Amino acid sequence: MSTTKTAVDPELDTTARARDLLGVSRLTNQSLTRWLHGLPGVDQVGCEARAAGLGTRSIKTTSKAWAIDLAISMIDLTTLEGADTKGRVRGLAAKALVPDPSDLSTPRPAAVCVYGDMVGTAKEVLGNSGVKVAAVATAFPSGRASMAVKLADTKDAVRAGADEIDMVIDRGAFLSGDYLTVFNQIVEVKKVCGDARLKVIMETGELNTYDNVRRASWLSMLAGGDFIKTSTGKIQPAATLPVTLIMLEAVRDWRDLTGTQVGVKPAGGIKTSKDAIKFLVTVSEIAGDDWLDNHWFRFGASSLLNDLLLQRQRMTTGAYSGANYIADDSPSTAY
Repeated sequence: MSTTKTAVDPELDTTARARDLLGVSRLTNQSLTRWLHGLPGVDQVGCEARAAGLGTRSIKTTSKAWAIDLAISMIDLTTLEGADTKGRVRGLAAKALVPDPSDLSTPRPAAVCVYGDMVGTAKEVLGNSGVKVAAVATAFPSGRASMAVKLADTKDAVRAGADEIDMVIDRGAFLSGDYLTVFNQIVEVKKVCGDARLKVIMETGELNTYDNVRRASWLSMLAGGDFIKTSTGKIQPAATLPVTLIMLEAVRDWRDLTGTQVGVKPAGGIKTSKDAIKFLVTVSEIAGDDWLDNHWFRFGASSLLNDLLLQRQRMTTGAYSGANYIADDSPSTAY
């Protein structure tokens, strides 16, 4: 994909902008297919080797302390279980406000992510703290519902006070080559988000190829997504380093092309400080330091915070407190 910036009128609506970028008078599935399949193919061996190399980078102790605090600030602290209760969500929100009662200098996570019916409960606790409330919507995690249901799901979450919406794409439509349906659905969901930022979940574990990950990333940005996100956390593999590397290349090249910055959110399976630091190194090396900010990069996680807090305590005190000193409010299934 050329990185020559395209002159795009910022006042254009999303569909008009897409027509300008594709150089067509009418957006069709054929024109989208031609554009998406014209993207450079992913060198699987090269991509995995690059990711493996970045994953072995070591960082200095002072940089590690900074990276741990940054990673904490980037977490979407998440509970998405059928057995979620208001008490559980309140507890998770309270933990977001005070992650480590023994050290009040500990950064707060970026957001608490819940089902739409729990948005009000989370907002009651978080108030104007600056910790956002994110809600999954559009028939999460399957995405198998009518458009009317998906839009109603999103509207309910926004009315309840959600600051961010995490939607899932129709993977069946995408994999069958019906890119226009996926595009239109993202556009429609974005319209009803109002001021809420939209994260587009591609469920990369079901996309089968790296080329599809690249195409889904570009399609999601073309349709107006504010973030591209790997996974629901319900399908494996979820947030792998090679897949995230491809997504970071996509947002970097999208900004070069359009001047618009889009965020990235890997979710699912990121459990340790060591894992988180690998992702941060990859962000810096592939997209650049502009993305090393929780406005542009997030971790979708439930258990990651506890390990980061333990590592932070060890670096501060020189010893591990022990996991029993960290309140474990995370779900039994890692997100």
